[in-house]
This record gives sequence, C-alpha cells and structure tokens, in this order.
Amino acid sequence: MLKSTITRLVVMLFVLTLLASGCAKKPVTEEPATSEQTTQMDQQQPAAVEEQAVTDTDTDTGYDAEAAARNAERAAAKGLETIHFDFDQYVLTDVSKSILVNNAGLLRSAPAVKILIEGHCDERGSDEYNLALGEKRALATKNYLVSLGVGADRMSVISYGEEMPFDSAHNKAAWAKNRRANFKVKR
Repeated sequence: MLKSTITRLVVMLFVLTLLASGCAKKPVTEEPATSEQTTQMDQQQPAAVEEQAVTDTDTDTGYDAEAAARNAERAAAKGLETIHFDFDQYVLTDVSKSILVNNAGLLRSAPAVKILIEGHCDERGSDEYNLALGEKRALATKNYLVSLGVGADRMSVISYGEEMPFDSAHNKAAWAKNRRANFKVKR
C-alpha cells in the first residue's frame, strides 16, 4: 500500500514538473516594456509557474495516476526476459545474472506486479528428474531476484519439467532453448 502511494506521488511529481516547465509564459503587452517593467515581469514569473502547477493538478486535466501506475506495471511486466541454463544445471550463468539484474530493476519500478517463475528443462532425463531440475531452476532465479531487492512475496515458482518445450525439435539447439526460466505476470 505504501509503495503504491509512493509510486503515485513520484509519477504525479514528474508530471507536474513537466507541465510546470512547459507552461510558464510571459504576459503579452501592447506596448514595448520598459526595463523596469521587464524586471517586474521577471520577478512575477515564478509565481505564475506555481499558479499554473496548482491548476494542472485539478481533476479537469484528466490525468489518472492509477492508470499511469497500471501502464508502468504493464510495461515492466512486458520487459521481463527469459533466462537460460547449461545442460543438467540450475546454477545461474553470468549472462543470466545480467538479465536478472535488468528484470529486478523492472520489478522494483512496478511494486504491484506479482510474477510466476516457470522452470523448464529439455526432453532428456526422466520426468521426475526434469520436474525436480525445473523447480531448482525456478528457485535459483527467485533467490537471485530476492538478493537484488525484489520481495519474495511477489514471486511464486512452478516446474513444468520437459512438458512445455519452447522448441519441439530434437537437437542441441532446441534443447538449449528449452532449458530456461521464464516469467508470467499473475493476475
């Protein structure tokens, strides 16, 4: 609750800053201004910016902070990248860790997003072995995200073993694609 309130405030402050910076205008005069009038106008301008910023927060602007937060959460969820594992391994590779650092940043920027981490294997090995390995992959992924500041309560894991291959071919290239952990946003 507190995180969503903070997110909303940050978004609103950002929008206010943008609106305030683009809305300040000097008053139009019919006669050329004297140097004394110009000095007075320059001194009055900050007040005009403040007035404009106050009126831009009114409900008449149509800005919906909750909709903006939902859009940010959707964007974060769409940016989550799948990671891959070496054969018969659940240890994260350096490439996987780099991807998870980016994923963690997206998840921290959208605190309301909850995810399901799916562990997958290639077709080699028994069903029982692959289900256990898929779970270890999903848990390794979750634990690393927790170490990067993503709340454990926002993530759950499941193993599909070899049951949901990304590539159904029976070769090394397909097997490499199938050894993965990917992310689904929970509703």
